[in-house]
Amino acid sequence: MIKLLRIVLVLLALLAIGFVGMRFYTKSFSPSDTADFSHNGLEINVEYCQPAKKGRLIFGPQNSKALVPYGKWWRTGANEATVITFNKDVLISGKPLKAGSYTLFTIPEKDVWTIIVNEEVGQWGLSYDPTRDILHAPAAVINKSDTVEKFYIDFNEQGNGADMLLRWDKVEVVVPIRVQ
Repeated sequence: MIKLLRIVLVLLALLAIGFVGMRFYTKSFSPSDTADFSHNGLEINVEYCQPAKKGRLIFGPQNSKALVPYGKWWRTGANEATVITFNKDVLISGKPLKAGSYTLFTIPEKDVWTIIVNEEVGQWGLSYDPTRDILHAPAAVINKSDTVEKFYIDFNEQGNGADMLLRWDKVEVVVPIRVQ
């Protein structure tokens, strides 16, 4: 019995070491970043990881072998799921959202993306439970002539909030965020 317990403990320790090692290893390819916005009392923080283009087709039809195919949910970054935090109640593309921390997912399409705010926070990016979605909102796509190698999130100040910009490859997605 003691021998079996030791074996189980060694296996658990190896699994834990492997899990931690894998997380550090993947971060070397897609490093962590944050995007912050603060103006007129509104504070927004986004914690995400930055995948790189590396010569790959990023967005496209499912049959094109794009890294992020149209019509399928995406973790909006790499590694852990992207977390967005608001200190005030906001409107995202006109839809209300209470202050708090959420996971940000998206469904890319050629002309309009669906922004998904999910109440589950802290999961790995490949884990998505659509039953925990609390908001779906459209966001405009702007096709750019220049190519951005690493995915990034930024903000442009607007009258009563900000436009959150999701930028990668030749695509920029504009997500209007306004104070309620």
